[in-house]
Amino acid sequence: MSGVRRLPLVSLAFLAACSSVEGTPTSVPSASTTTTTTTSVPAPTTSSVAPTTTVPPSSTPQQVSTGWQVTVYYTAVESFHSGPVQQVRGCPKIDCENGDDDLGTYPASFAKAVEDEGTGRTRSGKYLNWSHDKGYWLDTAPRDTNGKPLQPFVSAAADGVPQGSRIRFVSCGQLPEGGAVDAKVCEKFKASTWVISDAFTPGLGGVRHVDLYLGEENGPRFTESAWYTTFAQAVLQIS
Repeated sequence: MSGVRRLPLVSLAFLAACSSVEGTPTSVPSASTTTTTTTSVPAPTTSSVAPTTTVPPSSTPQQVSTGWQVTVYYTAVESFHSGPVQQVRGCPKIDCENGDDDLGTYPASFAKAVEDEGTGRTRSGKYLNWSHDKGYWLDTAPRDTNGKPLQPFVSAAADGVPQGSRIRFVSCGQLPEGGAVDAKVCEKFKASTWVISDAFTPGLGGVRHVDLYLGEENGPRFTESAWYTTFAQAVLQIS
């Protein structure tokens, strides 16, 4: 299961400066969960808030590291959620902490997904974001721990790995219960260069655990698809 719930590392003043960054919605895979169900949900797209980035090759020595747990996180999309609604209170802008303003009424499942994943796109096009030490706030983009827009199939978090480190998959390993990882998912993950630019909420990470940002969920049953996954015993190349 996913659980980045990003921990801000920068000042609110810096985040406010970042709030002018805008973009188009992302289509991502869903948060990590241990599931073997494969549905017809298509692969997530990379038309994210931040344009798809080509990460340049690193000149840093590369290290192959084994035994990694891999989870995923995503941006929830309000239009894919329905059911009972709830009022959400928080900050109407990024430069604020633990606010108590009325941010609107949303499906309870959407508000819960935002709290679990850290970000969600509302029907209005704004982003409802959440962090453990700030609560909910409205924004123009999903944010990483440095206040920059998250990038699908690039942004990642891993305790103990320096910010800016690049990660490539050597092997996807296996599902936690021992089954094979979905071939299309593994192929996409291996074709991507991930960059450590995000951070776990304290207590949700751990040794040899990497969480990968997939972008926006692409349907109401996204968390039942092969993209919403957890790997065990993955082998990573870190530079």
